[in-house]
Amino acid sequence: MRASGHVYLTVKQEIRKNLLARMRAGQDRFPGIVGFDQTVLPHVERALVAGHDIILLGERGQGKTRLIRTMAGLLDEWTPVVTGCEINDHPYVPACTRCRRLAAELGDDLPVSWRQAGDRYGEKLATPDTSVGDLIGDIDPVKVAEGRTLGDPETIHFGLVPRTNRGIFCLNELPDLAERIQVALLNVLEERDIGVRGYSLRLPLDIVLVASANPEDYTNRGRIITPLKDRFGAEVRTHYPLSLEDELALVNQEARVSWDGKDPGAELPEHLVEVIARFTRLVRESPAADARSGVSARFAIAAAESAAAAAVRRTALVAEAHDEVPVARVCDLPATVHTLRGKVEFEVSEEGREEEILAHLLRRAVADTFRSRLGGADLSGLLAKFDDGGTIESGELVSATELLRRTGEVPGLAKVMARLGMEGRESFGEAAAAIEFTLEGLYLLRRLSKDTSDGTSTYRT
Repeated sequence: MRASGHVYLTVKQEIRKNLLARMRAGQDRFPGIVGFDQTVLPHVERALVAGHDIILLGERGQGKTRLIRTMAGLLDEWTPVVTGCEINDHPYVPACTRCRRLAAELGDDLPVSWRQAGDRYGEKLATPDTSVGDLIGDIDPVKVAEGRTLGDPETIHFGLVPRTNRGIFCLNELPDLAERIQVALLNVLEERDIGVRGYSLRLPLDIVLVASANPEDYTNRGRIITPLKDRFGAEVRTHYPLSLEDELALVNQEARVSWDGKDPGAELPEHLVEVIARFTRLVRESPAADARSGVSARFAIAAAESAAAAAVRRTALVAEAHDEVPVARVCDLPATVHTLRGKVEFEVSEEGREEEILAHLLRRAVADTFRSRLGGADLSGLLAKFDDGGTIESGELVSATELLRRTGEVPGLAKVMARLGMEGRESFGEAAAAIEFTLEGLYLLRRLSKDTSDGTSTYRT
């Protein structure tokens, strides 16, 4: 290893080197992170370049854990460790008693193994029952029973933090950790040593500690003790997507609407993704929702996946063409309100009105999307279908082919589909999705009326 010219770097030096190299090359430093480019990520990058431990503060579902996990991509792909070492000591600078003894005995013949970057990331969800032994370590009774004395440091069973030595350790939901357990992390963050029972071990831990937490004004479960907060080099606040474009990108990236080749799932048209993104933003801004709790990005993702699942369900229940990929329609969205209700915490004064509030905000989102996509569009071809008392029936169990049969030929439909992001597409499912969305938008703008009964909607003038 010495002959190859390998140079020892601490984990913070390693991350700094790789981060700066990616910056100079113009590469993505945190792949998959949406909406933080101009706000959160510059603070995180400065903290990592400075070699600081970090605490991320933000409401639920803002991507804190996702961001922390991407930091493991800044580690070297492979790194040497002393073979058999519990805390991944580097062969050049062994830290634990065992490795120092072996290094003294074997010199350059010390056995070396290699660890991949993904194996150098550790994570623990802080819970009230987490113990000092879990995080730092404790006496191992098995080793004592094997004949070692209690004064022998090798009787210690190391916890999760030392076992992530020379890597990144993430502690999620830090306020949930009992205050007396938080005290055990003080020396880890500042003096870089640990204390186990009666032992005071000078272990120069080489670690980046990153924690996540909800703002303390929301979490009534506990708090981060002041001395621990002081030891984190950087405190970074996260946020929900600031723009509709970021919200759309997040839903498109995270929502699982397609499966494998034999089960392609369903297609979620652009205009429905926009409805879901607007719906999510309206819920966040609503005075009826508890702003301290927030509305997770998982709200929008679950809504998109539920709408796609409703399209697949319709295909399975009605005589839909099985050679076409199911296409979600606007009628698939109201049913998601019931399942999304548990993802939002409402103000006490709104108790009992949760589904009514969500349904109202969904209608607003559909109307806003209709104005954005089809405002000023020529819809006379569809409106002509209602001359002389004509009606069109639709619903979540009305197949695309049946809806098109009931509607008949619609002049100008291709232009409508183009404005909805479906230009040049000719599937029955996409045409039906465009027609139904237009009908619903015209109803919400009071240019049509609608009667709903048993899941079937009848549009008329």
